[in-house]
Amino acid sequence: MNTLRSEELARDPRDVAEAAPGARHTTPVVRLLLIDDDPSLLDALTLAFEDAGYKVLVARDGLSGLELVSREKPDLVVSDINMPRLDGFALCKKLRAGGSALPVILLSSRDGEIDQSLGLELGADDYVSKPFSTRVLLARVAALLRRTEARAAPEGTWLEVGRLSLSPERLEVRLSGAPVVLTLTEFRLLECLARSPGELFSRERLLKQVRGDSAVEGRLIDTYVRRLRRKFAAIEPTVSLIETVLGAGYRLREDG
Repeated sequence: MNTLRSEELARDPRDVAEAAPGARHTTPVVRLLLIDDDPSLLDALTLAFEDAGYKVLVARDGLSGLELVSREKPDLVVSDINMPRLDGFALCKKLRAGGSALPVILLSSRDGEIDQSLGLELGADDYVSKPFSTRVLLARVAALLRRTEARAAPEGTWLEVGRLSLSPERLEVRLSGAPVVLTLTEFRLLECLARSPGELFSRERLLKQVRGDSAVEGRLIDTYVRRLRRKFAAIEPTVSLIETVLGAGYRLREDG
């Protein structure tokens, strides 16, 4: 059970919508799945997100949420971590193990770098600590959705860096011709590095470019990099595409 008070979230949903530019969606309607075991919190968030123009689906535990993902095909999931039957960490793990790149934002009253790192390691795209304002959550959802918008790409539109190929429009990645399944945040990080191979990027700069802010701990970018390296190694065990520059950040190698 979370400790966030619902009245803190629902002072005036109209103000919330106005405070998050780009959050109001009309056509097509964005389908948002909220998962939390606190009914009052679900009611408050549902009111705020519906007022912002979203179609809202709700579940009160992780297992029910997983079933809704399969049946209703939402565009984004906002899930609490501490829930009965299936917690938020396990939910992320199951989605990613099944090959789903569905955007996921985790909510938790446990504020700490370890929890954030674990959530990101398991496949979450973003992490919001309680207590939070609905304005912040709306803005995070809108920013993540903007990063997911992909148009049908013309054939042959690929960014090539050595053995790595990326299609920014299709959100597809190939390593030596083999497909690499990435979350949206992982893709945006890799795309940022691939557009300037050899250029050094600090953690803070990468966070700003892939998430739209650098308000969280900069070293969480290490988690995204570890996930990318692990997925590359599953295809080519000796690959070394992302180079660490101690104390400075990361860069993409063309000869990795």
